[in-house]
Amino acid sequence: MSILPKKFPAPVAKPLGPFFAAGLVILYGVNAASNAMANSAEFKNDPRNPNRQSTKH
Repeated sequence: MSILPKKFPAPVAKPLGPFFAAGLVILYGVNAASNAMANSAEFKNDPRNPNRQSTKH
């Protein structure tokens, strides 16, 4: 006797494919918006910005 119940041949990845694709599109858009905001003039010198131009040499 197995701990897991009987396996049914239900497709899982195929019906969820559009959701995976939409998730990738959303992640790409959020990444692009984040990069654009980090490089904007308003947040260019923010100390939390990883791309900050340091004024000290």
